[in-house]
Amino acid sequence: MIRATLAVLLSVAAPVAAAPDGFGAADIVFLGEQHDNPRHHARQAELVAELEPAALVFEMLDAEQAAQVTPELIPDRAALEAALVWAESGWPDFEMYHPIFREAPDAAYYGAAVPRDEARGAMERGLAESFGSGAAAYGLTEPLPGDQRTAREALQAAAHCDALPAEMLPTMVGIQRLRDARIAQTALQALSETGGPVAVITGNGHARRDWGAPAYIARVAPEVDIAALGQGETSYGAPDGDFDAVEIGPDVDRDDPCAAFREG
Repeated sequence: MIRATLAVLLSVAAPVAAAPDGFGAADIVFLGEQHDNPRHHARQAELVAELEPAALVFEMLDAEQAAQVTPELIPDRAALEAALVWAESGWPDFEMYHPIFREAPDAAYYGAAVPRDEARGAMERGLAESFGSGAAAYGLTEPLPGDQRTAREALQAAAHCDALPAEMLPTMVGIQRLRDARIAQTALQALSETGGPVAVITGNGHARRDWGAPAYIARVAPEVDIAALGQGETSYGAPDGDFDAVEIGPDVDRDDPCAAFREG
C-alpha cells in the first residue's frame, strides 16, 4: 500500500483518474474532503462508483438519519435531503453530497456523527463515559502524547480563528478524539455486518492515518486493511496529516471565516 511519504499528487487539470494503487484491495477506504469543496465531493462520488463499497459511512449523518436512506429515495435529491433534515444540519449544500449517494444506491448506509448533546456531554462527563463500552480499547482513557496534544490544540486554535480561550482547547481536542473513535467504531461495525468494502465519507482531519479514525482502527483491529485519501486545494496544498494518497483539487471562492471575529 502507498504510504504518506509516497503520496499521489494529481493536477487539478488531470482527467478523471482511477483509484490510487491499493485502494481497491482495502477493507475500509477513507475518502477525505474539505467540506465546502464541490470537486472533493465529485471525486468521492467517482471513487465510490469505482470501488463499489458494500457500505458507506458518513461523518455527516447520525444512525437515525442513515436509517432513512433507501434505494427508492436516493434518486430523488429533494426527497432524500428532506428525509435527512439536511437543511438543519449545518453541513454545506446537499447538492454536493447527493452524487455520492447516487453512485451507491444498494449500499448499506451508516451514520457516525456525534450529536451535539453528546458532544456537550463529553465536555462534562469525559471521553470514556461518553463513548461507552470499548473506550479503553480505543485509547480514550489515556492522555495524548505531549507533542500530539500540542499540535492538535494548535490546529483547533487555528480552526477557530484563535478566538477560543486557551482553556477550551483541550476540550475541543477531546471532542475531536471522540468523533475520530466513533467514526472508526462505525466503520468496523459496517465491515462486520456487510463484509465490506466500506467507504467512509469524512473530513480530512478524521481521515488522516496518524491520529484520525484510521489510527483507532489500527489500534483495535490491526488486521483490517485501510486506505486513506486526503484532498487538498491548489492554493493551500496538501491537508495536514499522513495519507496513503493525496489529491489536489481547485480552490473554492469562500468568504474569510475569521472576518467576523476580527470585526467583533
